[in-house]
Amino acid sequence: MSWDFETDPEFQAKLDWADQFVREEVEPLDLVWPHLVFTPLEGRRRDAIEPLKQQVREQGLWATHLGPELGGQGYGQLKLSLLNEILGRSGWAPVVFGCQAPDTGNAEIIAHYGTPEQKERYLRPLLEGELFSCYSMTEPHAGADPTMFETSAVKDGDEWVINGWKFFSSNARTAAFFIVMVVTNPDVSAYNGMSMFLVPSDTPGIEIVRDVGLGGEPLGEGSHALIHYQDVRVPEDALLGGEGQAFAIAQTRLGGGRIHHAMRTIGLAQRAFDMMCERVLSRETAGGLLADKQFVQGYIADSYAQLMQFRLFVLYTAWSIDKYNDYRRVRKDIAAIKVIMPTVLHDIAQRALQVHGALGVSNEMPFSGMLVGASVMGLADGPTEVHKVTVARQVLRDYSPSDDLWPTQHLPKRLAAAREKLAEYLELEVADL
Repeated sequence: MSWDFETDPEFQAKLDWADQFVREEVEPLDLVWPHLVFTPLEGRRRDAIEPLKQQVREQGLWATHLGPELGGQGYGQLKLSLLNEILGRSGWAPVVFGCQAPDTGNAEIIAHYGTPEQKERYLRPLLEGELFSCYSMTEPHAGADPTMFETSAVKDGDEWVINGWKFFSSNARTAAFFIVMVVTNPDVSAYNGMSMFLVPSDTPGIEIVRDVGLGGEPLGEGSHALIHYQDVRVPEDALLGGEGQAFAIAQTRLGGGRIHHAMRTIGLAQRAFDMMCERVLSRETAGGLLADKQFVQGYIADSYAQLMQFRLFVLYTAWSIDKYNDYRRVRKDIAAIKVIMPTVLHDIAQRALQVHGALGVSNEMPFSGMLVGASVMGLADGPTEVHKVTVARQVLRDYSPSDDLWPTQHLPKRLAAAREKLAEYLELEVADL
């Protein structure tokens, strides 16, 4: 049996380069332009960021989630996870490396399901970083439950007409096009009656009613749109992947994306952990360093164990995806990662905030944002509770009920079985043992 926790030297050299590059060249962008990550590049931002993108391309690390035929490197999920752990430290890093969400997932499904014309119109400029996209799925009354979606598309001649409401459509205000998930056949189950459309953002009938922000952001300055689609007409060739294929497309999009998101979360949690360790070795109170206080030592130990357990679980799942090339086979592990992820970031960020005291809750530190982000992760791509149900159902498929009321590991039951086995071996009656 072979087992190895090492990264091959060639790719480790690329990770070392990315680590230094992100720290020295990319992280400063988070301070200078913190709220412009998903705004099309122009002026000084383009002058500053395009050379950084070129350096990434020269290192062979641009859009690594895609295959060589689409300008990527065809790296598997394990290598992508290790890279995303580094990129998670910076808001701008995914843009500079050509793998920002939701564009990565949108690019992946267009690559898998798009026609040649759709790839030329939407995928190529998306991969070049020349435009941004929006995934418009959840609805105000339904949240992330597609079985309750009401936004519909009805065929009218050689066009489809879209009507309905979508909520929390991220980056809609700067997106060049939307991928919209709608009901096209209400007479069958949602799993077979929903479709996706590629809709340019300037199509008549699209109204961004308002942009919703996260906790702590000023009203009106958020990036998650409430959208009203009113008689939005798109041609037949706007259909992505075929009618009724929305669920299959969505699973292609979400499987790998959750792994990448988890590793970026690990990078963010590691940042909070590093800040906490530096703080406890620097701050003195009550006659000694914070590092000497048992409560604080408990924070450090719990955070380290939590972070390492989660990291290894995510890497194991990424390895499994590469080995089996089947997201369905590792579905329960992907769901479990989604369940754990918010708790890991929340717990470590909360401990880091605590050891920083009043400074920790100030807007000069990142912990409040991390805590809000952790709450968002518990809802994004489906609420945590839904994924717990998935984990439980998938786990229980590997078990069978006992043949009577008593568990198979119940001691009297095992003892009786053992006595029968021994009696058979010794050619005796059970009563003679």
